[in-house]
Amino acid sequence: MKTIAIIPARGGSKRLPQKNIKLLDEVPLLSFSILFAQANSELIDEVYVSTDDAEIKKIALEYGAKVVDRPEQISGDFEPTVSALKHVLQSIDLEVENVILLQATNPIRPENLLKETFEIYQKKKCNSLFTVSRNHKKFGKIIDQRFIPENYKIGQRSQDIDPLYFENGLLYITKAALILEDIIISEDAYPFEIDHIFANVDIDTQEDFDYAKYLYHKHIKS
Repeated sequence: MKTIAIIPARGGSKRLPQKNIKLLDEVPLLSFSILFAQANSELIDEVYVSTDDAEIKKIALEYGAKVVDRPEQISGDFEPTVSALKHVLQSIDLEVENVILLQATNPIRPENLLKETFEIYQKKKCNSLFTVSRNHKKFGKIIDQRFIPENYKIGQRSQDIDPLYFENGLLYITKAALILEDIIISEDAYPFEIDHIFANVDIDTQEDFDYAKYLYHKHIKS
């Protein structure tokens, strides 16, 4: 039974056209996730890119990934990611136990992230695992023109509020059998907390990309 990495990368982004292959430091965004997977070859048996785009396919192949052509009917704006993962599993001739989902729009990950998470995933016999980060902001709702605090009381210090966490998108590990049931994060999924500057980056707009570029040059290149 194999462990594979799948990188979904469709070509139809509206807010940031061809975002998955925009150049970050002269390197296509998609390649960061491919290279991350390849650097963990002791854990990952194969690396697949799921795409409906010819240029993305060309770049994925150039960087050594295998490509599964994604059908048009599961390439729309509102199609869930699990559809692409499921299609890959149904398209390849491989007995897969574990799927590692790497999103091209989360390009930079700590070097040892997969080793640390996969060890926990196996030791705790998880059905799925995903990365989260702590939020330090004060949230509320506006109801009838009034601000209603959600996770704190007015006047309460930020450091005293109960912590909330957000799904940062850096990495997911899931049993292949769950994906075939249209599930990525199971109800008993293990939330792996990570404090990393790029956990706040999910590239969907030009502003997101510019921020990622700034962080990359500040924290990686320097």
